[in-house]
Amino acid sequence: MTFLEQVVLLKRMDALIKRKSTGTPFQLARRLNISRSSVHNYIKILKEFGAPVVYCNRSRSYIYTKRFTLDFNNSVQLF
Repeated sequence: MTFLEQVVLLKRMDALIKRKSTGTPFQLARRLNISRSSVHNYIKILKEFGAPVVYCNRSRSYIYTKRFTLDFNNSVQLF
């Protein structure tokens, strides 16, 4: 997967999380056509960007615990 494809995937995940409509990790993996382990890896990346993301058992979706904006402009440093 190219860097651009990864960015697009992170943006899709961000949008789904904001709508609280990711479903379970398995459902999200199927929706994005990636493995469950990749879902967990991308969630980890979001957390590294400062995303306050958790899985909510009640809503059966990943959610943000407070307002968050995914911003690649200020987060990516090129050498």
